[in-house]
Amino acid sequence: MGDTIVATGGAGSDGHAFVGRIPIRNLWLLMLYGSDLYRVLGGTKVALEEMPDHLPDLVAEILAHAVEVRQRRQLSLGYQQRHAVLSRVRGRIDALTTERRQLLSRGLISCHFAELTIDTPRNRFVRAALETVARLGIQPDLAHRCRMLANTMKSMGVSGEAPTIRQMSLDRFGRHDVDDSLMVAAAKLVFDLALPTEAAGTNSFAMPDRDEVWARRLYERAVGGFYEVALASAGWEVRRGSTLEWQTAHATSGIQAILPQMRTDIVLTHPPTGRRIVIDTKFNSILTRGWYKQETLRSGYLYQMYSYLRSQTGRGDALDDSASGLLLHPAVDQKLDEAVTIQGHVVRFATVDLAAPAADIRDQLVRVVQPNASA
Repeated sequence: MGDTIVATGGAGSDGHAFVGRIPIRNLWLLMLYGSDLYRVLGGTKVALEEMPDHLPDLVAEILAHAVEVRQRRQLSLGYQQRHAVLSRVRGRIDALTTERRQLLSRGLISCHFAELTIDTPRNRFVRAALETVARLGIQPDLAHRCRMLANTMKSMGVSGEAPTIRQMSLDRFGRHDVDDSLMVAAAKLVFDLALPTEAAGTNSFAMPDRDEVWARRLYERAVGGFYEVALASAGWEVRRGSTLEWQTAHATSGIQAILPQMRTDIVLTHPPTGRRIVIDTKFNSILTRGWYKQETLRSGYLYQMYSYLRSQTGRGDALDDSASGLLLHPAVDQKLDEAVTIQGHVVRFATVDLAAPAADIRDQLVRVVQPNASA
């Protein structure tokens, strides 16, 4: 395997579509693990994991059902800011426009006001997801059902432009609209599922750098999301994107502005057994060519993990003093699992075979942190 696992794309001899050397169904599985939907569904998620080939159909079914339930109970309303010329005061008067257009002489007044509407960004996002999932090659009757629901939402007044996923990431649920969480989580996953479908084709191609960055972030998000759900019942605490502090002394005035940050991908803590595992995910080959063309571990990654572990010792936290490190790389048709103890810290180097069946991927992720566990 070379330095990157995303080399070519297209369709395999077994008829499955690929992005790079990874089957699309397994990219969909990673998207499920990294999604809000995976956490919202909780114990009812098993069917989704076991049938990644049918994930778009299953997500479409969940989305359609959630929308139907919300339509029966009334879609959530929200306030929208409007500006209009009225015959009576409503909200806040726009004195400048009123005076400039001499509206008072005609018995009118310009006002800014908030209006309760069904045409909210959240509902527009869900409508757009229904339209998108209907184009993902799902079952014809399910695609028709999604298109009909989208058209119904339009006829109800949900007709504005849909917000982006980035804009929707700022959306927060209150106690009165928590029932929307399943619907929105499914809608977000729909747009993720559409990405590799659009990228895959029948010809071989080199995956652009942009897509490699996307795949790397997906892999990190998927591993963290999977552990948040899969390890919760075993008493594990999962932190993602933690910033570690350097133990500094005699610092000059300007050093803090230029000192690099240490930011881990995932930290797992198991208080009952006193275990802490610092996980760093990388989306390239775990081995590289060294001197005389010999394959070696990537030294920079080892130095990075060493810094994570050693910088936290002696701070009064016994879990930090005995923490272990895990460098977790993806692989295609390759398995590597090696470990060494360096100055009291176990550092493990392992791969997850992304070409394996879904059940095997889940099993690999569980066993790399709980060797004796059953997935």
